[in-house]
Amino acid sequence: MAKKKIKFIDLFAGIGGFHTAMHSVGGKCVFASEWDKNARISYEANYKSVEPLLFKKNKDDEYLYFNEDINDVKLEDIPNFDVCCAGFPCQPFSVAGLKKGFEDTRGTLFFNIANIVKSKIETGCPPRVLFLENVRGLKSHDNGRTLQVILATLDELGYDYSYEVLNAKYFGVPQNRERLFIIAWYKNIVDIESFRFPYGIAVDGTTIYDKKLLKEGILPTKVSDIFEPLETIDSSFTISDRMWEGHKARKERNRMNGKGFGYSLFTAESAYTSTISARYWKDGSEILIDQSEKGLNPRVLTPVEAGRLQGYHIVGNGWEYPNSGNVDNGSYIEYKIVVSKKEAYRQFGNSVAVPVIKKIAEEIVKQLM
Repeated sequence: MAKKKIKFIDLFAGIGGFHTAMHSVGGKCVFASEWDKNARISYEANYKSVEPLLFKKNKDDEYLYFNEDINDVKLEDIPNFDVCCAGFPCQPFSVAGLKKGFEDTRGTLFFNIANIVKSKIETGCPPRVLFLENVRGLKSHDNGRTLQVILATLDELGYDYSYEVLNAKYFGVPQNRERLFIIAWYKNIVDIESFRFPYGIAVDGTTIYDKKLLKEGILPTKVSDIFEPLETIDSSFTISDRMWEGHKARKERNRMNGKGFGYSLFTAESAYTSTISARYWKDGSEILIDQSEKGLNPRVLTPVEAGRLQGYHIVGNGWEYPNSGNVDNGSYIEYKIVVSKKEAYRQFGNSVAVPVIKKIAEEIVKQLM
């Protein structure tokens, strides 16, 4: 695929999942915003060599294009861009009654996205595409009102849109992770009726566009794809007897109360894990790795494994990215962990699954650019 220099901005950027994906299709990041201090440290450490101008500072040692608080950004300071990437927080809208859209978003973080886009339209430089991500629950959040307001806002701004829930387990990573994606395009520039979403990656590396084909022929995965060499994983990742007994007791209580919640245990041969979350650092309960063959309690993922579970290209110990024949490694960014173990777990749990974002980015280039 011929790469185009697409300028994009990265809002609510986290540790840069969108950046990695957009870079892989020839994108150039011209502005990023992230409020979390430790996420900013990770972001700069991993993307400064790729986009040094993004981290340029003025004479007062202030970043020009790496914004810390989206609420304080001066709209005129944001360079023009083609694509707006944003994995924005899901918030309810407090204004009573569904209006046209834009005004209803005031007081929420989505308003910041809409306001940036609106300002660019008013200056004659409308963004061509909006690439938005959120939790699956956005569809039903606040009885569906939240999504209604977002879509009404996009329409009011002059954008058509398509949205779909996609699952990372169909894109070559062993994680059952569903997220809602909204792709919007400026009607006066892009003349298409709908966006054709990719639903997964086939065994031969081609894109699956038909949901019916997901039951067979997808790129195979297993949890051990992400493992570090087992001999290098020290005993600190094996949970204590006390924690293991606590996990089992809690699961039994939940079962007795008719709840399905509790720890989840996986083996090296499991096709995928459950969804990793930002709380994984606390006790690892959603993804425990079975070690019963060794006579040991289960272990948690290492930070490196947590990153690989989200599709970050973290190498070391002779490891190569699984299914690398289907990954353009030349355009992938090799990711470095530069924060504490706790922060690494939090950051990867909050991140997007990079292979999903990358595949959507490829389709954006094909269909909308």
